[in-house]
Amino acid sequence: MDIEISEKKQNPLLGRWEVRFVVHHPNEKTPSRDAMREKLAAQLNAKKGNVVVDSMNSVFGKGTTKGYARVYDAPEQLAKNEPHYLLKRNKLEELKPKKEKKEAAPAAAKGAAPKKK
Repeated sequence: MDIEISEKKQNPLLGRWEVRFVVHHPNEKTPSRDAMREKLAAQLNAKKGNVVVDSMNSVFGKGTTKGYARVYDAPEQLAKNEPHYLLKRNKLEELKPKKEKKEAAPAAAKGAAPKKK
């Protein structure tokens, strides 16, 4: 499995690199997201925990996969900017806690007007 970076762009406002890549994997199955994160981290000198693979599209019959990933400078930036579903797909959901639901207020306290006598 060979990985080739076709485009690499820095986004300093969000503290990340945006990377488009092509993976050549003849006679092999499509690589997993986890394997792609590991290969990208090694090639870009980053930690695996700071890499989020957004999308991967395989070409039928050719043994190539095109993809898009974001490599963050710090895990705090990653947790702040990435949606929860992408963190879950990349097995990084411990970085961003889920929002807790607020308890519903009793119906009597919700704008019930006092009765006049």
